[in-house]
Amino acid sequence: MAESKEIPSQYDLDAKWDAYLDLGVRRFVYSSATGVLAGLLLFRSPVLHWASVAFGAGVGIGSAYSECSHKFNEA
Repeated sequence: MAESKEIPSQYDLDAKWDAYLDLGVRRFVYSSATGVLAGLLLFRSPVLHWASVAFGAGVGIGSAYSECSHKFNEA
């Protein structure tokens, strides 16, 4: 009979990458939306609207990268 072989969670890279991709997409979307809202409320120039969106997206991607690299190097 075939035995079921479980992969320990510390070696399951597929699950890690799925979780990190999910975290990255969420933080990118949420911080970009916050940048849109802040740009619409605080600035009049279209250039500053886009700058606030880009800043928010950068903050989201940076924080996701930081947390993911921290978790990857933990094991």
